[in-house]
Parts: sequence; structure tokens; C-alpha cells
Amino acid sequence: MSETAMTSRLRIEDRVVRYADLKPCFDAFIDTRTPGSDKKENFTIIGPGVSENPNQHVHIAEPHGFNIGGARQPPRCTNSQHSHDTVEVFYVHSGRWRFDLGEHGEDAQIELAPGDLISIPTKVFRGFTNIGDDIGYLWAVLGGDDPGRVLWAPKVFDMARDFGLILLEDGMLIDSNKGETVPTGKSPMPVTTREQVAALDVYSDEQLASCVIRASEGQHKGAMDEIEGVSETCLIGPAPINWPHGFTLSEIEIAPGARVPTHNLSAADVHFVHVGALAIEIDGQSTTLTPGDTVTFPQGSERSFHNEGDTPVRLVAVRGGNQAPDLRWA
Repeated sequence: MSETAMTSRLRIEDRVVRYADLKPCFDAFIDTRTPGSDKKENFTIIGPGVSENPNQHVHIAEPHGFNIGGARQPPRCTNSQHSHDTVEVFYVHSGRWRFDLGEHGEDAQIELAPGDLISIPTKVFRGFTNIGDDIGYLWAVLGGDDPGRVLWAPKVFDMARDFGLILLEDGMLIDSNKGETVPTGKSPMPVTTREQVAALDVYSDEQLASCVIRASEGQHKGAMDEIEGVSETCLIGPAPINWPHGFTLSEIEIAPGARVPTHNLSAADVHFVHVGALAIEIDGQSTTLTPGDTVTFPQGSERSFHNEGDTPVRLVAVRGGNQAPDLRWA
């Protein structure tokens, strides 16, 4: 039996990560004890992510060509300045957020609200803060099966040292306050140099704004837009954000009573429910997704959706490849 066939025979609930069942890591990164950053929850939903804690729970390890994660933070909680080796996309599910670019977060800033999307390119320091009054949740997509490691701003190492944390060269995090020591044969990660900082890009407010799509601002229509009661708006690939990500991202809205008929596609395919309750069927198995839930469809599987509720459903669809894959209708 092929790997695809074996995957498709898994229980449908094995393909779903429910918001209520997310398992957080409170010490995923070197800034985990820094005041203002010590209450954040990090989630690795699909793929290994970029966590520096080997005990971070991975909900679905299956390679997709991209990673899915999440960050949940209380008001005034900050994720410190860092850079990634691959693209990083955030979709705001709840809360009000400010994104700050630059070594000290002073080069460019922008605020986002639920339904807004930001795609942050590689080679730029970024940080983000929940500036709202309630707990906020960001759903994240990182490029590649291996998104690499985080490059931290120099001051983050200084703050971590003050609170007993040491980052090793292999990405492992040592907590000296718990009695942990640097293992024999391993060395601490060198503090980010001025040369490394200078090699990163500097963005203006205007350039950062071009990386953001506000809720309902997208205009390029996708394949599902021809279905009665359904609209699909492409946000990443081919437009309006069109630089290569290794995946495309669309926003799909399904009216009450509307149905997306049975179809399949060969690319990796992950959906996230932002608003509403959506009944789905995969290869004859059915379940209902609610806000904050994530589902990954086996490649080549037959799937259909139905909004059985009284309010519209809005979801995010991430599909592998730089071009939108062809949907094959049954």
C-alpha cells in the first residue's frame, strides 16, 4: 500500500488539531523568562517548527513542505526580536497585535486585527506584541519542511543570561535555574555579531505595509469562487502577495447552507477555521470544525465541505507549491 493510501485511511480525527486540544510550550525559546515575554504559549501544529525546546509537543509530524504553528499571548506579552531562514506568515485569529521590525523594533511598525494577514520575508528582525485587552492567537505558516533556526537580536542573549537560559549551537536550550548544564562536547550559541546584524534587511513602514493584507481586502479569485454561496480570495500566490513562499494561501467564505462539492488535489492541503462551524467529509468520514481548528487533508483524498449553520464560515486554506494547484472535482 502506498504512503498516500495509508495516510488517507487514518481516522479523520487524526487529521484534525482542535483549538481546545492545543498543547502549549511555555519555554520554547531563549526569551521565555524575559519579563513581558514569559507568558507566551507556542504551538507546533504541523511539522517540527523552530522551537528550541526538544520537549515541544508536535501535533502532526507528517512533512507538508511547510510548517503550521501558533502563538497565544496575553495582553502586553511580547515575542522578542528575531529573524527566520524561511518566510513567516501570520493570520490574526484573535486579539490586536503590533509587529515591530529591526534590531530594536524601531525600524517599522504596523498594527493588525482579526482577519488580517502579514507575510514577513527572511533576513529581517521582527517581534510582535499583543496590544489588545484580551488573550490573542496568531495562526502561523513557516516555509519549508525544515524552517531552520531562529537568529536572535544580540540583546535577547543578554536578557536570557540574566534569567538562567543558555542557547546551544545545535539549537538546544539549557535552563541553569533547573540545574541543567552545558553537555560535554557542546557549546553555547555565539551571540549574534554586528556583522550578522548588518547583513539583515531594514524595512520602512511603507515596505512593511506591503507585506500586509487587511481583512476582506484581497481581490484575486480562486477556483472555489464559481461555486454558489462560496467565495475564494487568493492572498499569497499569485496575488496580491506574489513572491515565492513554497505555498499558496487563500481565504474561503462559505454562506449558510452552501456546500463545496467533492474534490481532491495532489498538493499538501491544510485548512484553518477562523469563523463559524464547518462540516467536512474526508474519504467517507465526517466531522465538524469550529473556530481555531486546523485540518490537514491526505494528498489525493476526496473531501467536501458544508456550512450547516446560520452564519457564514470563513477559513484559511494553505496549499503546497508556489502556484495554486488544480482542484479536481468528482
